[in-house]
Amino acid sequence: MTTQLPEITAEEQAQLQELYKAFAAAHMTPLWTQIGGLMPVTPQPDAVPMLWRWSTLLPLAERAGELVPVGRGGERRAIALANPGLPGSPYATPTLWAAIQYLGPREEAPAHRHTQTAFRFVVDGEGVWTNVEGDPVAMRRGDLLLTPGMHFHEHHNTTGHPMAWIDGLDIPLVRQLDAGFFEFGPDELGTRETPAVSRNERLWAHPGLTPVGAPPPKASPLMAYRWEHTDAALAAQLELEEEGHPGVVEPGHAVVRFTNPATAGDCLSTIRCEMHRLRAGARTAVTRTAGSSVWQVFEGSGLVRVGDEHYEVGKGDLFAVPSWAALSLATETGLDAFRFGDDPVFEALGLSRVHREELPQ
Repeated sequence: MTTQLPEITAEEQAQLQELYKAFAAAHMTPLWTQIGGLMPVTPQPDAVPMLWRWSTLLPLAERAGELVPVGRGGERRAIALANPGLPGSPYATPTLWAAIQYLGPREEAPAHRHTQTAFRFVVDGEGVWTNVEGDPVAMRRGDLLLTPGMHFHEHHNTTGHPMAWIDGLDIPLVRQLDAGFFEFGPDELGTRETPAVSRNERLWAHPGLTPVGAPPPKASPLMAYRWEHTDAALAAQLELEEEGHPGVVEPGHAVVRFTNPATAGDCLSTIRCEMHRLRAGARTAVTRTAGSSVWQVFEGSGLVRVGDEHYEVGKGDLFAVPSWAALSLATETGLDAFRFGDDPVFEALGLSRVHREELPQ
């Protein structure tokens, strides 16, 4: 039942306008004129669904490699993916920063550290090492490499050919919270060692085994999640499904989450990282999630729906999923995709919500 409001007289209307002017002069805003925007029925994100083609990104990064040096001043040759719904901001979503980083032959990116937590995901290539707190970590195809906040890190290419990868950080979130700090490290590399296995992997990369003598870590002590392990885990889930055993999240859809071996929580405090595999002919349910994400196709091809947009995607392509946008994936040939999202933040704040719409059979 709707309550009938009394008519406002001309005198009352004039008084109301004076009140609003007084509010404005005092830097105040009444809730009753703003509630629709402040408290919508469902999330109304400014970010929009967006697709970035690897076939566009890589040539532009290569061109930047010819024209833009790496070193103090520029620090990193990283080119951010800017969501058109967030004009003037180099953000993929309101909480997530994504970029393609390009390192030329024999190039070195000097050490620095920052509050923002970061990862690198490699679609193709090898020969670059990222030194995290002096521990050299090899970067190879399919690997997820971590750089938790306030960890000094530097990169160097040991080969005669360039290499590109994607960076993901929580830059927008940290900026909004006014919590960012940044420090330069030494101009020269801390180490030029190129071990096949880093020290952190030797200590922490043994499944189910926690080193008792290791000091309690503040962040994930494992800096490298190797493709061979990710691939084997995804393959095993689909094999078990074929044998009639549980493991997949839905028919033909295997998922692994990258976790902190010391806590079993997310590998990064503010970013969730996952790898998804859809077998040939699979399609997912339509899902809406409070919180945003960015996906990159690692192998295969498929059709992706984000909100009202539909994209045909292939290797290397990235797409942004705004908060509460309908998402579904389908593939005829098979699809592997890396996902990162702001889920840990939403869960920690009690704001997490997921709605799943089952597809008709």
